[in-house]
Amino acid sequence: MKAIEIRELSESELEARISEAKKTLFNLKFQKASGQLDNPMKIKNLKRDIAKIETVARELKLGINIEKPIKKSVKISEAKKTRATKETKEKSKNGTDKAKVLKKAAKKENA
Repeated sequence: MKAIEIRELSESELEARISEAKKTLFNLKFQKASGQLDNPMKIKNLKRDIAKIETVARELKLGINIEKPIKKSVKISEAKKTRATKETKEKSKNGTDKAKVLKKAAKKENA
């Protein structure tokens, strides 16, 4: 479970998830002791999930706001806009068409 998904949950949902995960952890430890556990990594992953959920719950109690990361598509579109503005500025400054030369050079590098 990712922290972004956990941050979308309410405080009561977080508490429910914590209690559910701790019960599951107890059962996994019991299976390990009896030799019935197939994948011991389940315990490690579940402990990490519990820690993530408890961290987010604590952040909510303290009123700490964590900014959500910007999606890649937004970053890419912003980069394209800045690139286009740079090309037009270069074109208008020199009167020559540097933008076309830069585009050709970029195409050659990609090919």
